[in-house]
Amino acid sequence: MDTFVWDENFTTGLVNVDDQHQTLIASFNALSDALQHSNATGDEQALGQAYEHMLCYTLYHFAEEEQLMRECGLDARHVKTHSALHRQFVEQVATMWSARSALQQPAQSFVGFLAYWLGMHILGIDQAMARQMQGLAQGLTAEQAYAREAQLHDQGTQALIGMVGRLYHVLTVQNAELARSNALLEQRVVERTCELAHANARLEAYASTDALLKIANRGCFDVRIVDACASAQRRGQPLGLLIIDVDHFKRYNDSYGHPAGDGCLQAVARAVAQALPRSTDLLARYGGEEFVVILYDTDAAGTAVVAARVVAQVAALALPHMGSDVASYVTVSVGTSAHQQVDKHAAVQLLAQADAALYQAKATGRNRWVAG
Repeated sequence: MDTFVWDENFTTGLVNVDDQHQTLIASFNALSDALQHSNATGDEQALGQAYEHMLCYTLYHFAEEEQLMRECGLDARHVKTHSALHRQFVEQVATMWSARSALQQPAQSFVGFLAYWLGMHILGIDQAMARQMQGLAQGLTAEQAYAREAQLHDQGTQALIGMVGRLYHVLTVQNAELARSNALLEQRVVERTCELAHANARLEAYASTDALLKIANRGCFDVRIVDACASAQRRGQPLGLLIIDVDHFKRYNDSYGHPAGDGCLQAVARAVAQALPRSTDLLARYGGEEFVVILYDTDAAGTAVVAARVVAQVAALALPHMGSDVASYVTVSVGTSAHQQVDKHAAVQLLAQADAALYQAKATGRNRWVAG
């Protein structure tokens, strides 16, 4: 069913203008059908095409009318007002189109607005344009034709057109407010989505980070070692692993207290991190005073170099440790393992080999590294 129906009351007497008005009405009705169809099927592509066709033809019609007014030599005041109304309509249509998702009945509201505008526009400014052109053809000057137009209608007709114009203005303001509200809502949704994404990222970071040492925790390591093995297998690269234990740490806590023990672990974590060759290598807290390191693309020889550097870096801290029978300062023992060819069982094997090597390092005097 057509939203807008043409009849003789809407003629201007200008053949090209009347033909264009009827084509414009057809584009309005086609858009109405596309809106109804989109509501039923969700076909946004056809809807977008109908809207673009309507808008393009509207712009063409406006350009034709404005060219006609200039060629006929209409009073500049009418041309200015008429052209401004054209621009205003394009802005209003774009605003309402962008806000259509917020309308309860977008098809009826949007196309009703178009039809209402067209009826008011033809009965008002377009027919006034045609009458002034007739005045020019009768020998009136542009100023005389413009002045006569202002006095032509009786008070009832003028009041009716004025009332329609005011109603149209109210509808325009409402549409603009709706569009602004919709834009603010969409902006808030985007902002809220970003806030949630950041919150989720922080939660994920908290979940994978040791609260005291600010390095990866055991849960993070358990995930990363499996991923590291899978990656090494795909790329055909070696993979190295260290397990690090602070020597006689229980005695350290007993001698200096738990706050000092926390500080000791933090210092050791920093020293180990400085000993790693790349920022991509993973340092994690494995247990109370145990650390674990994943060394990507590192063979046995490279793993041994890093292990020796870890032992030296921690010893260089020279943290006093009166309870140790290894040295007068804090030391660590390190067990290493490395696989040149990694398979799906590598994670378990690397851990078992490094753990056995750590046990051997402790049994043979501590403050050293042993390869598994």
